[in-house]
Amino acid sequence: MFTDMPETALRDHRSTQTEPDDFDAFWAVTLDQTRAHPLDVRIEPVDTGLTTVDVYDVTFAGWAGQPVRAWLRVPAGATGPLPAVVQFVGYGGGRGAAVENLFWSAAGYAHLQMDTRGQGSGWSRGDTPDPDGSGPAHPGVMTRGIDSRETYYYRRVFADAVRAVEAARSLDLVDATRVGVVGGSQGGGIALAVAALVPDLSAVAAYVPFLCDFRRASVITDSDPYKEIGRYLAVHRHRASSVHEVLSYFDGVNFAKRALAPALFTTALMDPTCPPSTVFGAFHEYRGAAEITVWPYNGHEGGGVEDDLLALALFRRTLV
Repeated sequence: MFTDMPETALRDHRSTQTEPDDFDAFWAVTLDQTRAHPLDVRIEPVDTGLTTVDVYDVTFAGWAGQPVRAWLRVPAGATGPLPAVVQFVGYGGGRGAAVENLFWSAAGYAHLQMDTRGQGSGWSRGDTPDPDGSGPAHPGVMTRGIDSRETYYYRRVFADAVRAVEAARSLDLVDATRVGVVGGSQGGGIALAVAALVPDLSAVAAYVPFLCDFRRASVITDSDPYKEIGRYLAVHRHRASSVHEVLSYFDGVNFAKRALAPALFTTALMDPTCPPSTVFGAFHEYRGAAEITVWPYNGHEGGGVEDDLLALALFRRTLV
């Protein structure tokens, strides 16, 4: 069933999310601290048995210089420089196996798929730990380190994601001037953050993006992962104001206001996980040229392969 507003109302809806006065300063400091460490990109070929795709095991330094893993997949025998697609994965997943996710390399792109620190045991495996500790948190990562913006989990993830783009651009196989980012759900939210923090991207595709309009999402759905915030605040009853202040530094609505690359959004009207009004909240604030596709009869799977085909069409127009 429909989980949120009808599409006509969504077209008029605007988020009430506010942004901190020092939002840009906070992220400038975060990236300065991250870049104080050498990028330290290491790349090793992987013997997969595949004949049409070459796969490389990539490690680079993310937040605090901590190692982050990724797969690089390219058309077999490619010498570059190729346009590149950097992909971020959904909540609970990791980079998976070397032989998975061959769509982008089959389409002719250098495809860097970033592992997500501290995840990768929900539906695909990961190889990157999150060594930073945190205070009390609800199971999952939504409240990990939520005592402050400095310690919040997604500060580390978004810094990793910026470095993933920088790592891709450092490779001889990649044309650094032709790089797009893509992701679904959590990956879509990460892609929106990167679109704001890396101002010269070629394009961004965010499928049913998560991490948008936290304040609204936390009260209009009982589905995880947003519900993790609600369960945390049901125990820490007096922390709602401070928690939402922290989350405002990581909200896709605020990142969208700063993103310039041509963008594709998708949303689904029967999605209880990322309610469509939260997606439209970010979409309507997007500073660059953006389009949105609405799937009326889908849930959190969104458009499935149709989303990939929409993103491919966008990248074929922009990564040229």
